[in-house]
Amino acid sequence: MSTYLVTGGAGFVGSALTRRLVQAGHRVRILDDLTRGSARRLNEVRGDLEFLTGDVRDAATVSRAVEGVACVCHLAFINGTEFFYTKPDAVLEVGVKGMVNVLDACRAHHVRELLLVSSSEVYQVPPTVPTDETAPLSIPDPLNPRYSYAAGKIISELLAINYGRTGFDRVLIARPHNVYGPDMGTEHVIPQFLLRMRERCEDPADPVPFPIQGSGQETRAFVFIDDCVEGLMALLARGAHLGIYHVGTMEERTIEAVAQMVGAAFGRRIRVVPGEPRQGSAPRRCPDIRRLTALGYRPRVSFEEGLAVTAAWYREHATRAPASPAALSRAGS
Repeated sequence: MSTYLVTGGAGFVGSALTRRLVQAGHRVRILDDLTRGSARRLNEVRGDLEFLTGDVRDAATVSRAVEGVACVCHLAFINGTEFFYTKPDAVLEVGVKGMVNVLDACRAHHVRELLLVSSSEVYQVPPTVPTDETAPLSIPDPLNPRYSYAAGKIISELLAINYGRTGFDRVLIARPHNVYGPDMGTEHVIPQFLLRMRERCEDPADPVPFPIQGSGQETRAFVFIDDCVEGLMALLARGAHLGIYHVGTMEERTIEAVAQMVGAAFGRRIRVVPGEPRQGSAPRRCPDIRRLTALGYRPRVSFEEGLAVTAAWYREHATRAPASPAALSRAGS
């Protein structure tokens, strides 16, 4: 049994990792400012963990959170495409200050293990698909605010690796690819499609017109939240020091096919209506996960199964709106 700190532990992936760590018998402390996360995601384990409300941009807060733990799982970040465009300064501030504060606190309190959860966004347009962990990281256009998120993740990786060369027994980096599941918020392609279909399922047209961004031939490889967490647990158990690992599946599928499956989940046929793609969106993305499967990782939930569970959740629950950009600016002030 170890003691873990999970920053961003009330977020979608952070809360799922927290629940899994508790189920494995570990002691867990959470640090989250709740501008983006929700404490309700932790209701089933609330009595089995320590919850600290605070901002990773505040060094003293992070130091208090890190004291006494054996490993830090750092997930605190501002996600959501809307915020990349509207609050790129806050995205970078949380990403870079948060990472520096975590690393400084780990050194001050002699914490020897760190897991940084990064992102597939670090690649932008990967040179090969499936993409392995050696592909170059890039920021194609520093004037495009979309890349605030990717830049923050790249800087965080560089900080973790170079701080981690001394003073740590293990620093691990995970790059999840398109995680989805129930209660993941209202951003990202799958919840957006599900909520859009929820609104349109009474449309008398057959097939139902279904607008999307892009042509629909763009591809992604999606991983269900439970499988993502099992990948992170495999890293914590067996990952190599300074190792970088993709977490995901290698089942690449088109966005048009995903939209058709979403329509089917609501018992309707749809007609995809292509639209303008967002500037900077990658045409294809699919990870090579062989480095992680060598540690024993095996994704178990098919996309069909995971989508059915996720669709059922979004059919039943009202939209839970994310924090506004103004709230992000106020956090930690």
